[in-house]
Amino acid sequence: MPGVREHQLHVVAVPEGRKPAHPSISQDQICALVERFYEAVWADPTLGPIFSDRIGGDRAAHLEKMKLFWSSVLLRTGVYKGKPVPAHQKLSEVKAGDFAVWLAHFRQTARQVFSPEAAPIVISIAERIALSLWQAMNLNLAHLKPVTTPSKRN
Repeated sequence: MPGVREHQLHVVAVPEGRKPAHPSISQDQICALVERFYEAVWADPTLGPIFSDRIGGDRAAHLEKMKLFWSSVLLRTGVYKGKPVPAHQKLSEVKAGDFAVWLAHFRQTARQVFSPEAAPIVISIAERIALSLWQAMNLNLAHLKPVTTPSKRN
């Protein structure tokens, strides 16, 4: 179709020595997770406006990026090359409660998509990522100065 960008996910085999977070997790499940999760997020009255304002009309590109991210995290493919922390640090409108809403949608979707054995693992990983992003977004190091001289010890 002219004028429409086509987005395709390039699947990469798990590099040798790297094991998926759970052996039952597949790329198809990751695609379903991302698509269903973001449907819920964009429909959410709190999160929807945040994501719509930041992502704009190119939802397909964001979904492809998130599929690469979750493939890297869950299948250990290493295909995601982005920097999520700096991107999230720009989200000044995000509040602590927004992460709880995000995680509620994620937990529900993960339980629908993954096996009962894999879902808790995926959810635990997402919880750690959410905590890490929240801490990075709210860490203010402006008051700290780098140490430029060695300290003297007796």
